[in-house]
Amino acid sequence: MTSTLQETVAARIVNGTKIYGEGDAEVRALDGVNVEFQKGRFTAIMGPSGSGKSTLLHCIAGLDELTTGETFIGDVELGSLKDRALTLLRREKVGFIFQAFNLIPTLSASENITLPLDIAREDIDQDWFDQVVTTIGLGDRLSHLPTELSGGQQQRVAAARALVSRPEIIFADEPSGNLDSSSTGELLDFMKQAVTDLGQTIVMVTHDPGAAGYSDRVVFLGDGRVVGELLEPTSDAIFDRMKELGG
Repeated sequence: MTSTLQETVAARIVNGTKIYGEGDAEVRALDGVNVEFQKGRFTAIMGPSGSGKSTLLHCIAGLDELTTGETFIGDVELGSLKDRALTLLRREKVGFIFQAFNLIPTLSASENITLPLDIAREDIDQDWFDQVVTTIGLGDRLSHLPTELSGGQQQRVAAARALVSRPEIIFADEPSGNLDSSSTGELLDFMKQAVTDLGQTIVMVTHDPGAAGYSDRVVFLGDGRVVGELLEPTSDAIFDRMKELGG
């Protein structure tokens, strides 16, 4: 792989297929997917229900294995790693934001944010922590428990937790799915700021054209294949493309 590719591509799938079941029950969730995700960009993945969005995300993130093909985080091919090495790669290079906040109820917001570093017994970069906390706008809520925060605030804590270890790439699976429109806007503003101001890389699965409109690029899936993309998308353009795809 060229040095240019290493510098610019955070993750990629090459000829990726994912098959569930056998014979008449076979489901081809991914069907020969080739896609790259550039560093320092916010990419959304969209498509109709059953198009393979979450399967693609899970395979890129190393949470699931391809049936055939290759998945790379940076220049590391995930299929070449044994379980422990894959676990370490996910811990050190990957951040996750899920629809469920997955906060520990007995820990404060601050403790939830630093939890991955505490588990890994790594030092906290206080300057970076302060920058992330300033960006999420929860500096006055750090001592609060999750039950004392709104849904939007809890999800921003979860997003900060994904950022605090400075991963090479963050994967977000329907992160605004449980939020109202105001909280959704707060979260997506933060995610966009994380890319533009903090230099992070985010790949997000969403069904919401409004949410995808915050991204730099939208990749569209249909029947397990990449069927198009939009650069610098608008919500209206995304909505029109989804109508064409039957989503």
